[in-house]
Formats: sequence, C-alpha cells, structure tokens
Amino acid sequence: MQGAGYCERLDGAFWAEPLNAVSNAAFLLAALMAWRLLRRASRRDRPAEALTMLVAVIGVGSFLFHTMPQRWTLLADVVPIQLFALCYFGLALSRFLGLSPLAAALGALLFLAACFGLAAGLSSLLPAGMRGSGGYAGFLTGLAGVALAVRLRGDAVTAARIALAGLVFALSLTFRSLDSVLCGAVPFGLHWGWHLLNGLLLYLLLRAAILAPRAG
Repeated sequence: MQGAGYCERLDGAFWAEPLNAVSNAAFLLAALMAWRLLRRASRRDRPAEALTMLVAVIGVGSFLFHTMPQRWTLLADVVPIQLFALCYFGLALSRFLGLSPLAAALGALLFLAACFGLAAGLSSLLPAGMRGSGGYAGFLTGLAGVALAVRLRGDAVTAARIALAGLVFALSLTFRSLDSVLCGAVPFGLHWGWHLLNGLLLYLLLRAAILAPRAG
C-alpha cells in the first residue's frame, strides 16, 4: 500500500493519517497569505501569482495522498512540489540575479537534474527510512546557493529572506527524516511537522519573490 511508510498510518482507512492530512492546511494558508501580499503590490506579478496557486495545489495533492494513498495521488503529491521547485529556481535566477529568460530556464533544468543526481547518490548512503528525504537535499543546497549569490550581488535583504527560508527547510527536512526513525517514541509520527514548516517555507519564498527588487 502506498503511504504505509509514514509512521502515523497503520491501515488503509481514509483518516488513518489525521495529522498528516489536516496539516496540509498550512499550504492553503500560505497561498492565502501570499495572495493577500500580491493584492497589496503596486503592480501585477503573474509569475508569483502562478506560484501562489501552485502552492494551493500542493496542499490539495498532499491531502489526497495522505487520505487515499495510491499511485495517482502520489503523483498529485509529488509533481506539484517538483514543479514549484523548478519554476521558483528559474524565477530566482531571473528576478534575483538578472539572467535572461532562456538562461534562467536552462539553469532551472540543470538545477533539477542536479537534484535528481544528488538524490541518487544519497540513496545508497542513507538508512532505508530516510532515503525519501535525500531527494530534497538538492533543494536545500539550491536555496543556500541562491542566498549566497544574491548576497554577493548586493541585495542583503532578499538574501536574508532566502537564507531564512533555507533554515526553515532544514528544520522541516529534519522532521521528515526522523518520522520513521522515531516512530517507536512518537507513535503519531513527525511528518505533520514537514507539512507545517513547508507551508511556512513556501510563504517565505513567495514573499521574497514578491518583495524583491527586480534585477537587471
């Protein structure tokens, strides 16, 4: 059964992961807060608007997976997350670092390929219960790299916002990684913390993009 690897799930019932399911509201809240920030902006920001809607889709997809763990709901969970990472990195290269749209798109594709390569390399090094977290190591590295590049470019405020998001992501990744490891000590698991902190992470990333001065 897909999803049985989460500590909270003991059977195939719809509400077998109540905390993992309900905690997806964090993504919807993040999207709502980002949308309110967009409404207060002085001009339209279509890339950020699209990413904001994608955050809401992430919440819905993750809810479906943690209530009905099947192959199609797994895709509904994973694909929007991967798409957000790809698109946000491309936006960061363009908006924060001033790359052309073509260069930003190529850079985003190379970034995603590097993430998959790093995940494959870590899969043989991590314990079985933590291998799923290895796929996100590249995202954490990417946030650190973007924060450093933006800081070197001279935008200390945006760099600090991205760095804060990276710290939140490091904490959320810790929750995800320890979910199965501490299952005996925490019977309801820690995956819900991954959802709550990732909701905060995505809001911080959207806020950084919305408030950042346009490079060029």
